[in-house]
Amino acid sequence: MNPDIEPSFDPHTSRPSVPPPPQRLLGIAFTGSGSEYFRIWIVNLLLTLVTLGLYYPWAKVRRLRYFYGNTLVDGAALDFHGDPKKMLKGSLLVAVLFGLYSLAGRFSPMAGLVALVLVAAIAPALVRASMRFRLANTSWRGLRLRFTGSTADVYRAVLPLYVPAVLMVGFMAVVAPVPGKAPPAPQFIFGFMGLVLLMLAVQPWTFWKLKRYQHNHYAFATLQTRFTATPGSFYTLWLKVFGFALLAFALPVAAIATLAFAAKAAGTLRGLAPWAVALPFLLMLLVFVAVKPYATSRTQNLVWNHTRNADLHFHSALHFKPLFWLTLKNWLLMLLTLGLYWPFAAVAMARMRLQTVSISTRAALDTLVGQRASGSTDAAGDAAGDMLGFDLGL
Repeated sequence: MNPDIEPSFDPHTSRPSVPPPPQRLLGIAFTGSGSEYFRIWIVNLLLTLVTLGLYYPWAKVRRLRYFYGNTLVDGAALDFHGDPKKMLKGSLLVAVLFGLYSLAGRFSPMAGLVALVLVAAIAPALVRASMRFRLANTSWRGLRLRFTGSTADVYRAVLPLYVPAVLMVGFMAVVAPVPGKAPPAPQFIFGFMGLVLLMLAVQPWTFWKLKRYQHNHYAFATLQTRFTATPGSFYTLWLKVFGFALLAFALPVAAIATLAFAAKAAGTLRGLAPWAVALPFLLMLLVFVAVKPYATSRTQNLVWNHTRNADLHFHSALHFKPLFWLTLKNWLLMLLTLGLYWPFAAVAMARMRLQTVSISTRAALDTLVGQRASGSTDAAGDAAGDMLGFDLGL
């Protein structure tokens, strides 16, 4: 022992305290290429069309295995173990469920409402099943990941959104105007607007609760993550994205207004019509090219920088500017190639988003990898996750 260094002692045991294990930084790299994925994508697309969608589970497995196999965490690739046959059964079950919902509205408004209530009632359970299936069929260094969230927790997570939705349905059923009668009274209009504003107001809270549900229950061996972000941080994010969207919409509108004012001052409106026709397209392009990268970068950083536990901490440093230019490039090339650039865009986007994430940990990974976990067979949940558009994370 070096005599110049005084050993530290645990005051409770009077024994030398053991220093914490050193922290390691696990980098994430993505090695896929657009040309490789293009061959997988085009075959998947053609076979899915030829089989009227029945090939979709096999296409999804091929896609996930490619992206997972090219995602390296500390030099070791992820793997996906989903069975396409089981996923086909799940896809058919969910397709029948949503098909019945679509048909119910054609018979009567009441049947459509009942079907909507039933779908809304089981949707949270399907979201949980989707998370369990995807994580249980994902492995790193041979060890399966797990999702430990309960059904009760996911229903509690969506409750803030369901309450105003139920109030909206009840309000419309009680005070909605009857066709052929007088126009709706001001009370109806203000009541309807109030409920819409209430639903918008609880969106950030619901989003926070869903992300907390997700990121509180990721598990790897004995490690389980915790989500430390607050509801206030999600309201701040929502206000920033909303302000950025207003700015994105305001710029082309201001440009058109300036042109119209200049044309009117010059006494002619020639040359203004093409701009007026292009305005909706410009607005849509700005939303996708500017607003979406801004929201994506801020959300990814907020969510993953607050995903951790005592031995593990995720870090995300995705910046808006490079993501914006990549998104703009992807959209322009997809327009020029009539969509054939899509696989190259997907690979480039995955590389940028994944390689801005890293993991610092003090856990003994070799010891953890010696454990094993079984997979989940609830493939219906995975299909429902696709149909509901639920974000399963990176």
